[in-house]
Amino acid sequence: MNLTTESFRSQQNHWPRTGRVILAQSDSESIVVYQAYRPSIGHYAAQHGHFGGGFSMSRMTWIKPNFLWMMYRSGWGTKEGQEVTLAIRLSRSAFNEILCGAVHSSFEPHVYATYDEWKRSVANSNVRLQWDPDHGPTGTPLDRRAIQLGLRGPIVEKYAREWILSIEDISDYVESQRQILATGKLDQLITPVETVFVVPDSAVANRLGLDHGRP
Repeated sequence: MNLTTESFRSQQNHWPRTGRVILAQSDSESIVVYQAYRPSIGHYAAQHGHFGGGFSMSRMTWIKPNFLWMMYRSGWGTKEGQEVTLAIRLSRSAFNEILCGAVHSSFEPHVYATYDEWKRSVANSNVRLQWDPDHGPTGTPLDRRAIQLGLRGPIVEKYAREWILSIEDISDYVESQRQILATGKLDQLITPVETVFVVPDSAVANRLGLDHGRP
């Protein structure tokens, strides 16, 4: 597996406990996001390095840079249609472009002057931004907020055909950690190394409502 991993317990001590934050595995050139699909889509993507084989360009697709948030949503790869977990490495510039075009999924008065302005922004945007309660490995809700980003239209096509650097099927790794969770031994849980992702554009960081990760 190409992901860098570390003890969950040791990482937990360094993560913000509250606020809106993008936790991700990233470097100067790339960032990892996660998606979970049924086998026909997931296996095709991992084998070919791009999406196809049943992946729809006409539907919104959601990406999550936080591994444990993906695990909560997919039930650690046990939910129907989410059996294959993909670690997708995007160019950092592409992820920043996604953030620049993101519009909140609900009205945020500190960002949009009026409700109607927000509705127009939603209609004209190809990226949906959603902040949800983050969750611990066992599903316990946290005070920290995790981001997920919905892509549609031209952005989905760029994502699927241009921006992806690599796709890895990490389902076996997910299963191995799910088995550790079943024993209740969190001290043995190993998760991808994630740190606070800094959004380089201060105006974008303010619009996203970040509490951590401002330039």
